[in-house]
Amino acid sequence: MIQLKNSSEEEKKKILKKVYELGFDYEANRGGCAQSVIAAIQDVFDLADDDIFKSAQCFAAGGALSGCGTCGALNGGMMMISHCLGRDRKLFSKGESKREPLIIAKSLFDRFVNKYGTCICGDVQKKIMGKSYNLWYEMDEFLKNGGHKDKCPKVVGITAMWTAEILLDKLR
Repeated sequence: MIQLKNSSEEEKKKILKKVYELGFDYEANRGGCAQSVIAAIQDVFDLADDDIFKSAQCFAAGGALSGCGTCGALNGGMMMISHCLGRDRKLFSKGESKREPLIIAKSLFDRFVNKYGTCICGDVQKKIMGKSYNLWYEMDEFLKNGGHKDKCPKVVGITAMWTAEILLDKLR
């Protein structure tokens, strides 16, 4: 795991740059917005957990490629916040809540909505690509118009970077 304590601002910038680059690259070359955010965070923070990674696959493109739900990149970021800071089974079994991770995830959510005007995948597509795509029927057009070349990879990279920044600040 990267050293979080006593890391300088220069080290933090390098970490955030690396997370952005990995998130962008994973989405551009492998697809899966939620998994791409998670993989970037896991790889840079040395938090590999295949169960968490696998559990994110169906969040792609707003959930099962529907475009109707929350952007997968945002879901992936919130999953990593929960993974690192969230309530465990012991607290759950006792019926105890843990509000702090929700507050922290809301800060990521608010930042995302502030930039894209929405959290809904199809509406994010419309903002960055001019239209929303039904990826079950319009995948070729989505790809032709840069969906996995630079449009969604940039959303993924930015969201992964914001998530890493939050984790760096909270885990120090």
